[in-house]
Amino acid sequence: MMPLLSVRGLKVSIKTDEGVAQVLDDVGLELERGRILGVVGESGCGKSTLIRAIMGILPKGARVEQGEI
Repeated sequence: MMPLLSVRGLKVSIKTDEGVAQVLDDVGLELERGRILGVVGESGCGKSTLIRAIMGILPKGARVEQGEI
């Protein structure tokens, strides 16, 4: 069965005043139809950035450098 959502090797960076910050590095996951996936982690670890990248609504200055969604 094909996954409903597949993320492979996702790398996201954000431009800051101090330079470029690597926010996500080599993130991968698969979500099958009918399953539930929780994303958990410490504050500031990139959960919201991951979800925004999946939805295609990254903030200004952020970009997907590599990987597939």
